[in-house]
Amino acid sequence: MKVFGRLMMKLIGWELVGAVPPHIKKCVILAAPHTSNWDFVIGRFAYWALGVPVKFLIKQEAFNHPLGCIVKKMGGIPVDRKKNTNMVEYVASLFSEYEVLNVIITPEGTRKLVTEWKRGYYYIAQRAEIPIVLGFADYKNKQGGFGPVIYPSGNYEKDFVMIEEFYKTKTARHPEKYNLSQLYQQHDPANSDRTEKK
Repeated sequence: MKVFGRLMMKLIGWELVGAVPPHIKKCVILAAPHTSNWDFVIGRFAYWALGVPVKFLIKQEAFNHPLGCIVKKMGGIPVDRKKNTNMVEYVASLFSEYEVLNVIITPEGTRKLVTEWKRGYYYIAQRAEIPIVLGFADYKNKQGGFGPVIYPSGNYEKDFVMIEEFYKTKTARHPEKYNLSQLYQQHDPANSDRTEKK
């Protein structure tokens, strides 16, 4: 799949950037910006090309049809949204069951415009005592891959400053739907303008 992933990235004209450090066997990988279904496709090609085994959370119903086996093979982890489950505790507990586990999480939680990222990814990493790897897709520069590694300090606001500084340089497929936080929206005039136009 590594050769296939590299071929597909080359065909669509995208460059691979960075890598998950080889000593990291377990981590949360952020997938941002996330404003289009194409983000998943490009991300999947990039993970294959870089040889990074990943899993992602998806509603249990996705496995209840003939294509469910494909979803599972691609790394899908079923989540039963009907159960009153503490998602942070559930996902964090999964890391004790695997020798190698990289879970992709979209902190925006939706392809629609949000005013603030969800914090679950941070608390999962903190609870499981694993790092957060900043994965990205930058449509302006046609680059996809991995950026810095963040080790949760327990101070979310402090750590998010580093995360925000990295992602504010990335361009989404639909920029008008991309926002990092209320702070970013207020202090970035360009971002505020495009949000108001929506």
